[in-house]
Amino acid sequence: MKLSGVTPAYRTPLGACYLGHAIDFLKAIPDDSIPLVLTSPPFALRRKKAYGNVDASAYVDWFLPFAWEIHRILHPTGSFVFDLAGAWNPKMGTRSLFQYELILKLCQRFHLAQEFFWYNPSKLPTPAEWVTIRRTRVKDAVNMVWWLSKTPEPQADNRRVLKPYSNSMKRLLRDGYQAALRPSQHEIGPHFQKDNGGAIPPNLLSIPNCKSADSYIKACKEQGLTIHPARFPDPLPDFFIRFLTSPGDLVLDPFAGSNVTGYLAEGHKRKWLSFEINADYVESSRLRFEPLPPGRREKKTA
Repeated sequence: MKLSGVTPAYRTPLGACYLGHAIDFLKAIPDDSIPLVLTSPPFALRRKKAYGNVDASAYVDWFLPFAWEIHRILHPTGSFVFDLAGAWNPKMGTRSLFQYELILKLCQRFHLAQEFFWYNPSKLPTPAEWVTIRRTRVKDAVNMVWWLSKTPEPQADNRRVLKPYSNSMKRLLRDGYQAALRPSQHEIGPHFQKDNGGAIPPNLLSIPNCKSADSYIKACKEQGLTIHPARFPDPLPDFFIRFLTSPGDLVLDPFAGSNVTGYLAEGHKRKWLSFEINADYVESSRLRFEPLPPGRREKKTA
């Protein structure tokens, strides 16, 4: 998809990255045209980050204009998936309710298809005041990942994201079992022994932080470009791209950052669009697709 009258910062065989404000680009996209919007927007953090973020008290009003445009452009069988960390109330060991207020607002138009929980085992112990000093809380290590849809029946297929069977399940498939009513009152019938190629994953995704050294970071250092400080770990967008789209579908990330979403979409033969307001992040994201030799910086003309 090309945006009329706008030149992308760079293109690939399947996608294009645009520099500018997401709202402006979203308004240029036709109704009912995008199968998947997948993004990690700026979080409502108390400390200001280099990529820009909004305080929890203002977050709902800030987010809704983007959401309503996304609802308009979403295909009737499309999905809107976004990762959003919770927040703590200022100078208090209690949680903000902003993301629940946001979801209730969004579900005036969207359907809540399912919520996911991204568990990051490598997260630092925060909030430090209550976790490491007062010792009255445990560390906050889960982000909510909200899966919203335009209609009650979005495109999805969990067979595309099956996990390897556990050793016990492999033994069961090999040796068989006796169908019976379990103590939990669940009836385990003969169909349970069918090998479906893997286990259906849960809505708890255990994914560590991004690697401290990968090809993107290495290329940025070699070229002297800015490294985005809050990148999507590859397995997170990878999961939803495979789960919610088919090859040839279009994936959009309106808060692209280092453009992990576009990079993985390209690898899975999906078309993609990405929008990013920070020119430094756009320039460094280019290296995901066209790594250059040390000491060389070339811009591709659109």
